[in-house]
Amino acid sequence: MDFSFSEEQTLLRNSVQRYLADNYKFEDWRKFTRSEQGRDPKHWAQFAELGLLAAPLPEAHGGLGGDALSTLIVMEEFGRALVVEPYVPTVVVGGGLIDRAGSDAMKEEWIPKIASGETLMAFAFAEPQGRYNLADLTTTAKKQGAGYVLSGQKSVVIGAPWADTLIVTARSAGGRRDEKGISVFLVDKTAKGVSCRDFATVDGSRASEITFENVEVPASRLIGEADSGLALVERAVDEAIAAVCAEATGGMKMLVDATVEYSKNRKQFGVPIGKFQVLQHRMVDMFVNYEQAVSITLMVTLKLASDAERAKAASAAKAQIGKSGRFVGQSAVQVHGGMGMTDELNVGHYFKRLTMIDTLYGNVDHHLRRFAAAA
Repeated sequence: MDFSFSEEQTLLRNSVQRYLADNYKFEDWRKFTRSEQGRDPKHWAQFAELGLLAAPLPEAHGGLGGDALSTLIVMEEFGRALVVEPYVPTVVVGGGLIDRAGSDAMKEEWIPKIASGETLMAFAFAEPQGRYNLADLTTTAKKQGAGYVLSGQKSVVIGAPWADTLIVTARSAGGRRDEKGISVFLVDKTAKGVSCRDFATVDGSRASEITFENVEVPASRLIGEADSGLALVERAVDEAIAAVCAEATGGMKMLVDATVEYSKNRKQFGVPIGKFQVLQHRMVDMFVNYEQAVSITLMVTLKLASDAERAKAASAAKAQIGKSGRFVGQSAVQVHGGMGMTDELNVGHYFKRLTMIDTLYGNVDHHLRRFAAAA
């Protein structure tokens, strides 16, 4: 099988690489992630200008008609540059859900907004008691007239401080952990009854704890059919997993390269530390873990369209990425020594991001159990 990227995909990668190399330097990243807003909005506008936001979206509604491989390419390059923009919740989750299950009117309204960078979304699906069970919901959606009323709480909603629209999962029927009875809504973050407590995350991003108190949502903001949203959410999360796995491979590549380069220049006992066999072995193990991560990320990306294989592939990839990311990150910090822990060096920041990715959408233990259940 030929795993080569097409000419169009190579051009997409080159375009992302050039922009980030020129405009998303680590020194700038440190400044704007520490600013009050936590990001520089000009980058999102430029991503839209370059077609990155439209890349995986359907042509019929203003996208470029790409596929999951387009997302893989973009996210891998984002991982190399520690990009904090909410690409996954807005384009991958939001765009994917609306394209797959939204009404024609919803597609016509929202997909062009996503492609043009006019809207930013956040995926509010996790709850304090839910751990990684997507069906464990206490947030409720009660039918009222022609719409719904939402009440409940969502935890660690990544990118919510920047978002104008929330994608919210809620229980519209059944018991707390029932698979049936889950619905998915688009909710205006400024709607009456929505309150947010924003905070910075360890990896330089931003997130919110969000409370919904009798928030009225029109029926037109329901994505898909009422009470049948779990399958939609599971697929959206699997696609998000593939995207953050690709991001993680970009970060791992940067750590492997930085560690090898450092070992050539840092001298101890009069020779570069890269001459020591034990460190050579460690860096080979780092490279092997990175290559395993690349291979399994490509595998899950190619299987996203298969309902029969998608869940198992996503869990296999997430478990491997978690293990590889931890090994590569810890090894990079160890070889760099005390410098690896400093804020001024990018190594520790890549490790923090890999650590955060390990917990996003389920950690290693969760996905090993999910993989075993699907076997």
